Amino acid sequence: MRLSTKGRYGLKAMFDLALNFGEGPVALNGIAERQNISVHYLEQLFASLRKAGLVKSIRGAQGGYILADHPQNITVGDIIRTLEGPLAPTECVADDPSNECLKADYCVTRTIWEKIRDSINHVVDSITLQDMLDDYKKLKDHDAYMYYI
Repeated sequence: MRLSTKGRYGLKAMFDLALNFGEGPVALNGIAERQNISVHYLEQLFASLRKAGLVKSIRGAQGGYILADHPQNITVGDIIRTLEGPLAPTECVADDPSNECLKADYCVTRTIWEKIRDSINHVVDSITLQDMLDDYKKLKDHDAYMYYI
């Protein structure tokens, strides 16, 4: 399974908002410049993130976006599933009723795909934006460069 730019760039942008949490709205132009992502693409991503309730938009001259909740309450899984959809290695285990497999009751490989899906979901749901901030601060404290996802 491979994430598209939606998931990768969306996570970078949300991390950028987390870095600025509590300091007021962050303009998309600033995120675009810092993360090397086009403003137009960020607008598309933030429309989905806003609709999912992960960010709030603030209008006006000093407007921009803020996280809708504290960084410790937003997981990597929340962000990636919002932008990418279900995190499943195959369609047959994507929790989509329209993709019901007729061979599911006796498919040997389905169990493997379910285990992979469950493992991925467990990992991304156990990492919050706060965890990413904490990792970043540890790296920064050790004179490391800011890393990008």
